[in-house]
Amino acid sequence: MKSAFNSEKWLALVVSLPTANATLRMRVWRAMKGLGCAVLRDGVYLLPAGRGLRQALRMHAEDIKQGGGSAYLLNVSNPSAEEKSDFQGLFDRSEDYFKLMGQVTKFKAAIGSIDAAAGRRQIKALWRDFEALVALDYFSSRGKVEADALLTEAESLFLASLSADEPKAVPGSVTLRDAADYQGRFWATRRHLWVDRMASAWLIRRFIDPEARFLWLEQPEDCPEDALGFDFDGAEFTHVGQQVTFEVLLASFGLEADQALMKLGTLVHCLDVGGMPMAEAAGLEMVLGGLRVSQQDDDALLSAAGGVFDGIYLNFKTGESR
Repeated sequence: MKSAFNSEKWLALVVSLPTANATLRMRVWRAMKGLGCAVLRDGVYLLPAGRGLRQALRMHAEDIKQGGGSAYLLNVSNPSAEEKSDFQGLFDRSEDYFKLMGQVTKFKAAIGSIDAAAGRRQIKALWRDFEALVALDYFSSRGKVEADALLTEAESLFLASLSADEPKAVPGSVTLRDAADYQGRFWATRRHLWVDRMASAWLIRRFIDPEARFLWLEQPEDCPEDALGFDFDGAEFTHVGQQVTFEVLLASFGLEADQALMKLGTLVHCLDVGGMPMAEAAGLEMVLGGLRVSQQDDDALLSAAGGVFDGIYLNFKTGESR
């Protein structure tokens, strides 16, 4: 990925802080670290120009002056080739990526020996660390792509370990279907619904087959020949390539023009197989997890979860016009 920054323009913040104001010194240290500044020497901080960083440094400069110190924000333009190389080298995050990859590798080795709750907390913490590192990686350091891939793989392995019968993605493309040929049908999936099956069943009844009747299977092998299976190996509708079943259903029935459904699909994908988290994911996971515990009957569970998906969909839909 091409960096949004170049090495031609830089910002230098030169500060002098009163020794008696320890609170200000700590606040400045945290602020400079939070922005990912390089330290050229005591009191001299360097950042590439761009993405609102000038405004952030100016704000901190004003804070320093109000606290009794002095601060000067300087432009450093057209540095020499040697200076550009030296400056950019100060922002190399490769070692941080490789350190994170070591933590991810440890997590992978522990899969199977940690409980679901602890595992979910750890994978979320690893993603947060990765996102924080990416936010300060101004020049796309070596190791970023590898860390992303390793973390995605670790999350997929962890989620697969929680449910051994989760479907394996099949290669190929999705065939476009006519919803008129899928009305009043029996649809079948594995019982004890979780997010992809809940959302897919909601989508089927809400947008594809309003008169759909559902069968909840103890085993995928129990699926009757006249039922349309979804979200299990060998089902009519299941994971294809990088798409989870909900996304496959969207593509199969030409629903991808609905941006609110597409955003919901991204949310379902995030919770089902992982990837970069969405802000709404933690709340939805908590709500659906509570419903799953409180509703042992899958028909009742789908009814309760349907209201949740209705609300999220309408929120996304109305958000498009705000």
